Order: sequence, then C-alpha cells, then structure tokens
Amino acid sequence: MITTITRYGLAAGLIIGSILFGTTVGLGQHIPDPAVGMAIGYAGMLLAFSMIVIAIRRHRDGVLGGVIGFWPALGLGLGITLIATIFYVLAWEAALAVTGMDFGAEYAGMMLAEAEKTRDAAAIAKAKAEAAQFARDYAQPWWRMGVTATEILPVGLLVSLMAAGWLSRRHAAVA
Repeated sequence: MITTITRYGLAAGLIIGSILFGTTVGLGQHIPDPAVGMAIGYAGMLLAFSMIVIAIRRHRDGVLGGVIGFWPALGLGLGITLIATIFYVLAWEAALAVTGMDFGAEYAGMMLAEAEKTRDAAAIAKAKAEAAQFARDYAQPWWRMGVTATEILPVGLLVSLMAAGWLSRRHAAVA
C-alpha cells in the first residue's frame, strides 16, 4: 500500500504542483480576475486528486483481488492527499521565490479595497487592522505554509471520502 500511496501521491503532487507553479509564474498578474485563478486552482486539484480514485481502484482490483474496506481505501486516499499537499505547498513557496511576489501585501490590499467600497469609516478601520495583521502573519513562512495547505487539504479529504465510499467492497465482484 505504501508503494501505491507513493506512486500516486507523486503523480498527484506533480500535477497540482506544476499547475500551481506554472500558472503563478507563467500567468502571474495576467489572470484577469482572482475568481479565474481560483477556478484554475480548484480544477487542478480535482484533476490531481483523480489519482486517488485511480489508485484505490487499481489497488483494490490488482493487489487485493477486488476487495477493499472503507478504512483502507480512505487511508490510501489520505496518504495521496498528504503527498500532494506537500507538493502544493512547495510549489507555492517556489513560485513566490521565483516571482518575488508579496502575496500577503497584495491580498491585504484587496481586503482594504473591498472595505473601502462600503465607505464606512469603522469598517475601513477594522479592515485596515485585519489587512495589516494578515500581511504580517503571511510573511512568516510556517504560517504561510499552513494557510497554503488548508487550501488543498479539504479537497483531498472530500475526494478521499467519496472515493473510499464509492470504491470500497467487502466481497469480490462476481464475474
């Protein structure tokens, strides 16, 4: 099972890592809308996590004779998710290093711009403080890596749960 986790985890990690790095470095500021960037990112995550479905099915059918329980299938999916998450975080860190982008400051600026649309002095003051705190926190590598991991982990967890439920079998399929 470790071999399967490693093989498909590396495949998922390379898929999502290359999409994240490629779009960040290649497109950078040329993505017209942050929503488009998010759509590309989440579509890439789903593509990468298709490796979970393939891995569980192949492990069940090729190694276990057509039978796998829910918990082992979930463990397989979560192992792949963990490896893909590490690749995702490292790809983001590499993209930030290559581009010199200060995402924390850029995002803080977006937070402030949204608050300024309200023209409410109290909301603007609150947003200014929150944006400044976010920029300070995001400058800390371990905090930033944790935040980055929370972008992909829920998707991997959800795909793992769905795949384990869908593909688990207690008895071999009748031919």
